[in-house]
Amino acid sequence: MKFAQIIEFKTNRIDEFNARLDAWMANSEGHRIPHRAVLRRDRDIEDRYLFMIEFSSYEEAMENSSRPETGEFAAFLAEITDGPLKFRNLDVLREEDL
Repeated sequence: MKFAQIIEFKTNRIDEFNARLDAWMANSEGHRIPHRAVLRRDRDIEDRYLFMIEFSSYEEAMENSSRPETGEFAAFLAEITDGPLKFRNLDVLREEDL
């Protein structure tokens, strides 16, 4: 079963986030576990973002969580945010391209 994690955060340093994500993508080419990432901005709350990362399975997500580069990225994200990170862990039950 596919698995997705949503990280909700608030920051006025989104350009730094994007630069760090670009660097992570370049460095993880060929051995990356997540297969999709989507960054969304809340239109109603200034500087609020939702970052969704998708995995082939929950087990692969847990393997990804144990990697040092994932911990480094999480520490960076906590550093640039205004307030605590909110995590949502989701099993993907249905997926349609509409």
